[in-house]
Order: sequence, then structure tokens, then C-alpha cells
Amino acid sequence: MFIPFLAEHGYDVVVSDDLDVYTDTALMSQTDVILQCWTMGSLDQDQVKGLRTAVESGVGLAGWHGGVVDSFRQSADYLQLVGAQFAAHPGGIHEYAIDVVAARGDHDIVRDLPTTITVEDEQYWVLCDPCNEVLATTTVPVRDGDPWSAPITFPAVWTRRWGTGRIFVCTPGHHLPTLEMPHIRTIIERGLLWASR
Repeated sequence: MFIPFLAEHGYDVVVSDDLDVYTDTALMSQTDVILQCWTMGSLDQDQVKGLRTAVESGVGLAGWHGGVVDSFRQSADYLQLVGAQFAAHPGGIHEYAIDVVAARGDHDIVRDLPTTITVEDEQYWVLCDPCNEVLATTTVPVRDGDPWSAPITFPAVWTRRWGTGRIFVCTPGHHLPTLEMPHIRTIIERGLLWASR
């Protein structure tokens, strides 16, 4: 879905279904942004080192949903890089709100978007670190039988800087209908451009 957008913005897109691409130092040194879409799986030490080195040197890293925050659960180095890990999606696919953080409303990624965007998707419960610049949040309610006692708010869209690289994450995006929503698509497109070297 996003390859034509990138091509229209002057990018030469290389698609790889092999994680060894992260060890290709020549390609990584010429890369402006990595759009990762890889759920679960595992990275070996050379692959995670190649990815981290690329980002630290200025390559952007971007993605959505399980393709970026439910990737490589066993790699502490990867989790530290992206700043969060998927933990659960209580309630499965359901309607919920994504709220733009008022103090971040002028950020290029969310500027001029509605303060609340309603989606029907998996609502991610994420474990995250304080280095993230949270642009939008989502609040998981308490339903009958849930073991938590009060609604809990989690980051839904964030950016972070790592070395000279920029990282962008959007947690909605389990299926195509979500990615086709104009506001979500705009967030992802802007996030790709923001993260790019």
C-alpha cells in the first residue's frame, strides 16, 4: 500500500523478505528509511547489530502494529531500539478511540488531524519506555472479567530519536480497513517522511 506513496516522493524502494538485508552495510548506508513489516520472528546478533548501527547512523525506522512492536520479542537490543513491546490486545478487534496528545498537536505527523480518531482494530497494550515522544494515546477500558481495576492509557503513536536516526511507530493497523482510513493512512505517510534521513 505504501510503496506507491514512497515512489511518488522520490524514493527508490527495495523490498526484502530476508532479515539479512540488515547486515548489508552498503545498502544500509544508502538507505533513508526502513519500513519494517515483520511480525514476531527472530533476529540473530548480526542482523540486530546491522539494524541498530544503521538507525544510530541516521537511517529512519518506521512501521505499524505487529510489524514493528510485535517483532523479535527475544531481542532486548531490538526492543530497546523501538521503545516498546506488544503485550496484549484485550477485546480483540473492536471500536476504540485514538486521542492526539494536546501538547503534541502541532507535530508534523498529527498536525490538523482530529483530536480523536475512532478505529475498529486490535487495541494494543504496550510496554514502553520514557524516551518515546508520544503523539497519540488510547485507553483500554475495564470489561467484565478483566483483572485490572481501572482504564489504562497507552501510547498509540510515537516517535523517538536513536543516535542520529528517527523512529516512528503507529500501533493501529492490524488489517487493511484500518490502513485505508484516511487519518491513519495520513499518520503513517507523514511518519515515514518524518523518520526518513
